[in-house]
Amino acid sequence: MNRRNFLFHFGGGLGGIALADLLRAAERRPLDHAAKAKRVVQLFMSGAASQCDMFDYKPLLIQKSGEQWDPGEKVELFQSTPGVVMKSPWEWSQHGQSGKWMSSLVPKLSACVDKMAFILSMVAKSNVHGPATFMQNSGFVLPGFPCMGSWVSFALGSLNDNLPIFVVLPDSRGFAPNGPGNWTSGFLPASHQGTLIRATSANPIHDLFPPESAHFISKESDQDARALLDQLNRTHLGTRSDDSRLEARIASYEMAARLQLSAPEALDLSRESAATRALYGVDDPVTSDFGRNCLVARRLLERGVRFVQVWSGADNGHPRRNWDSHEDLAKDHGEMGAGMDGPAAALILDLESRGMLEDTIVYWTTEFGRMPCSQGAKGRDHNPFGFATWLAGGGIRGGVTYGATDEWSYKAIDKPVYCYDVHATVLHLLGINHEKLTYRHNGIDRRLTDVHGHVIRELLA
Repeated sequence: MNRRNFLFHFGGGLGGIALADLLRAAERRPLDHAAKAKRVVQLFMSGAASQCDMFDYKPLLIQKSGEQWDPGEKVELFQSTPGVVMKSPWEWSQHGQSGKWMSSLVPKLSACVDKMAFILSMVAKSNVHGPATFMQNSGFVLPGFPCMGSWVSFALGSLNDNLPIFVVLPDSRGFAPNGPGNWTSGFLPASHQGTLIRATSANPIHDLFPPESAHFISKESDQDARALLDQLNRTHLGTRSDDSRLEARIASYEMAARLQLSAPEALDLSRESAATRALYGVDDPVTSDFGRNCLVARRLLERGVRFVQVWSGADNGHPRRNWDSHEDLAKDHGEMGAGMDGPAAALILDLESRGMLEDTIVYWTTEFGRMPCSQGAKGRDHNPFGFATWLAGGGIRGGVTYGATDEWSYKAIDKPVYCYDVHATVLHLLGINHEKLTYRHNGIDRRLTDVHGHVIRELLA
């Protein structure tokens, strides 16, 4: 066999297979362009925040208020029948150079409209809270799929080895529907799941430090115990190399040791100025919960956390403690909006003042919207056919509005947008090609955007 034949046969044999695999891997590199953003903070309004009471101005709702609602087709609602046209309890006015119409429920955000890009044509695939919340987080209405924060962690890795890559700050009153399933890593390695921090609690990270009763634990014995655990876990892992939970367990012990030094400083809001605390409203009972979480989010982003998810609203029954305003929209949205508006605006302004907004994406969302008609006398039912989200910073063009609902704020009729498109856009700004960010699972190359998704280029600066 001469050299040419040898090279040909080698190239068509195992060497060719290896080369093909390398080329296939190269084709799937998700980072294929310069990133405009390094970090993301997602503000999730659990319970379905009403687009037609904050961001989606419809004069017809004011003109026809009190009349029987008739959109010209049969309407099947989640738990009611269509009532009368219901105007917003809040007044509307235009703001900023963009002239964006905003309701008086969100006066602080209204002052930021020229920094924000609104999507008014969002559509969901479910009008049930659990599946719809899964969809906005993972792109699927079923459980078991990695959420967006986990995909970002998997693709980009850490900016600070002393803090988690992906942190979740829940509402102090409880979890949203699905609970911790909303920040699962699914089939991705378990180390990419969200790390829960209760920023408003006296004990933000459970079991980070030994209890006071364990006086026998010293710094030295703690180190020795972790070393022994590491040895035992790695021995166990040696025969189970395909179980990512073991790697995650080892990584969690190592992270816990580093968090004992880094977390107290990162979560210490006494280091903030009185002016900053007032901006976020951390000492005001109305805004203290969401405000504290937003301020902690900024401190974590500042220290290298990639993805922070901040929740507003808890699925804990009655009295209502979320955005799910079936009974009394003016009361429920009034309370939730007052608690959210100032801190969300403060986050935008504070990031901007520190030079961080240009490479940090602020992403506000909810699982679906609410109907333009009344439910009972004072509530609104679920609306998956048209709702709103907004983004700011990190390469987003401010002062723009994309898409539109019909004259009732009922259905998206101009440029309908699914979560896939928003996810694709956020990943694009992070330098990630959403079609190449894949993970092989059960014989399928899975991705955050499934088989959908288009970058919304009209939103890009």
